[in-house]
Amino acid sequence: MCMCYLARPAPLICFRCEGVPPANQLDGRDARPPGWYRRGDKHPPHYDALNLTQFVTFRLAKTLPQEKLNKWKEDLAGGRIHDTQYRQQVENWLNKGMGACWLKDVRIASMVQNALLYFDRTRYTLHGWVIMPNHMHVVFSPHEPHRLAEIMHSWKSFTAKKGNQILRRSGLFWQEDYFDRFIRDESDLNNTLAYLAYNPVMAGLSETPEQYPFAGG
Repeated sequence: MCMCYLARPAPLICFRCEGVPPANQLDGRDARPPGWYRRGDKHPPHYDALNLTQFVTFRLAKTLPQEKLNKWKEDLAGGRIHDTQYRQQVENWLNKGMGACWLKDVRIASMVQNALLYFDRTRYTLHGWVIMPNHMHVVFSPHEPHRLAEIMHSWKSFTAKKGNQILRRSGLFWQEDYFDRFIRDESDLNNTLAYLAYNPVMAGLSETPEQYPFAGG
């Protein structure tokens, strides 16, 4: 188990707006130093620093049974599985298309994809993305002074509002928090982008990466 789960090098942040902080607290001018931080004991740590390429996964609300998630978290905390295994178990479950799958709606998937592309090359550089029925993966490099949490707030808050409008519903759209991992080198980047490209194929959503409309890079 990674010891960063026990570390407290930065102040804990109370995230409120659907699991992310108000934008005015994360506009590049906050006093929080870059590095490891957590959103509370129930969430995994995040590494937020300048000049890093990030691989981020976030999922819709109501996509994982809470009892199953709690069991995996207990196994992680007890050292019975490590962080990579925990993430793989979550990913395997999501690829089954269980729970809310609002991103299967072409209107919503198109809206989310357009939201990603809107600030590409200004606030960040997109390297790759894939929008699955109940979750999505994005690989991007933030541009100064924009930070990981600020960008995630922008994506999640905008698309949650628009998604709920399309579905004519209210309530939580995205699950609170997200997984992030910084890209270590070119080989890591290439392997991660290949995983994104073939994610729809492995999930049985398309025969080839090129056939899937809600992915790019």
